[in-house]
Amino acid sequence: MRHTPETTLESLVARIDAVAPGGTSPDSVPSGFPSLDRVLGGGFRRQDLVVLCGDVGSGKSSLALAMAIRAARAEVPTLLLSGEMSPERVLERALAIEGGAAVDDLRQGRLDPASRAAVGAAAVRLRDTPLLLRPLAGERFEEVTASLEQVPGRALVVVDSLQLTPAPRPAARLDERIALAVRALKALAIERNLAVVALAQLPGLRRDRADPRPTVDDLGALGAIKQSADVILAIYREEMYRPAQGVEGATELIVAKNRNGPTGFVDLYFRPRILRFEDMLDPA
Repeated sequence: MRHTPETTLESLVARIDAVAPGGTSPDSVPSGFPSLDRVLGGGFRRQDLVVLCGDVGSGKSSLALAMAIRAARAEVPTLLLSGEMSPERVLERALAIEGGAAVDDLRQGRLDPASRAAVGAAAVRLRDTPLLLRPLAGERFEEVTASLEQVPGRALVVVDSLQLTPAPRPAARLDERIALAVRALKALAIERNLAVVALAQLPGLRRDRADPRPTVDDLGALGAIKQSADVILAIYREEMYRPAQGVEGATELIVAKNRNGPTGFVDLYFRPRILRFEDMLDPA
């Protein structure tokens, strides 16, 4: 069927009419963090590219994994591609987050009976979710699309990270490769009707400036991330820059860009021992 402007408009109006007052659009994909979903009007959107950035050690990978777990627990088919850790290591972190145990305690078997039971229960919960883990270790962008073809039906794809995502064609400089990769991921989100969350480093961040909160200009990559991303989220933990002032674990998740709504920030709390981020609106 050929889509004309008229049929596209009719389809859009029908979809809008189908949403109950106060409900969520069917193209929404929950991040699993209620405060963030509220700011984003229900969560991430299919066909959107979301970039999650933060300083080294801020917890980007932990937060992205938590989003993947929470979305999968809400029955959202989720794929996580990691270029930094094997699927086994990622799963180890997932057990720590969900079971409330330190990764070192998991590795060395230092679990008391209560912790062992909590980790076992976490393993059962994770086993029953539509979360799939795959390595991001290839040299061709086609390997990203191949992962999607091996596990079809995904609604959310998390990519860790942009710097490790292969570009669709050769490029001499790192910022050129990242620019090509980010545009390819945005095209993939549209083509496959996915919400794509990609992690990014901050080459332009200067820790000694008056306000070290990350900005979109810190992302570099020839401005391609700033231009192509629909949503840009930045992690800021004051304790990393002003240890005497920052409250331990207090985290601002800054919505630095939101193509379809407001910017701002939400408050999270980070428990570094178990790599877990918590939302003030999480159920007790």
